[in-house]
Amino acid sequence: MGHSDIMNTAEDFADQFLRVTKQYLPHVARLCLISTFLEDGIRMWFQWSEQRDYIDGTWNCGYFLASIFVFLNLFGQLSGCILVLSRNFVQYACFGLFGIIALQTIAYSILWDLKFLMRNLALGGGLLLLLAESRSEGKSMFAGVPTMRESSPKQYMQLGGRVLLVLMFMTLLHFDMNFFSILQNIVGTALIILVAIGFKTKLAALTLVIWLFGINIYFNAFWTVPAYKPMHDFLKYDFFQTMSVIGGLLLVVALGPGGVSMDEKKKEW
Repeated sequence: MGHSDIMNTAEDFADQFLRVTKQYLPHVARLCLISTFLEDGIRMWFQWSEQRDYIDGTWNCGYFLASIFVFLNLFGQLSGCILVLSRNFVQYACFGLFGIIALQTIAYSILWDLKFLMRNLALGGGLLLLLAESRSEGKSMFAGVPTMRESSPKQYMQLGGRVLLVLMFMTLLHFDMNFFSILQNIVGTALIILVAIGFKTKLAALTLVIWLFGINIYFNAFWTVPAYKPMHDFLKYDFFQTMSVIGGLLLVVALGPGGVSMDEKKKEW
């Protein structure tokens, strides 16, 4: 079996997967995407005093302003998740969640931590894809299947979403000299480039979903660490952020790459 035969078989599998799951794949994608906001909103409720004290200690802003910050995070994230899952005012929910990302980036000094900044930007990419999906609803008979003529804003949202999503994978690259790390870096880099430029997009995105899910379960198994240890919260945070990026990739599988992509341009050749 030649290289082209393997690629054709893999693409047929991806297309079959999409046909079988097209009714519920967008729902699963949205649930995965908002999972980090849902988890963080619930954590704000159970760790209200700790979060308030941290913000007060970091910014010396007083208990009142620190409490307002915690409340905005709790209310903004949980209400945004409810709106997204209920399919009501999704665009407003996305803008609100964008605001939460920006607020947390500043408040927790994520701006100066390259790894966490890239992951927050990847999370923003997922929200861009969710925003693009909300613009296309009602324009197609099949939810999650792209129409032939798409508005320019949606196309560029999908492009921006794809490019930002790959930042998550750049944080997973390891510069060790062992064979497994080198192989993982080569394959991972090839796949993220394919997603970014929109070539063989659905197959590449589906492969990244499988790969990232496996890495997430293996490296971020927070349930194996006692809840009182700081590592538990750290792994939990990483786990749900990764699940949100998986949700964004599933939206890429469901929606396609959009008009600004090599897959779309191939139809014109």
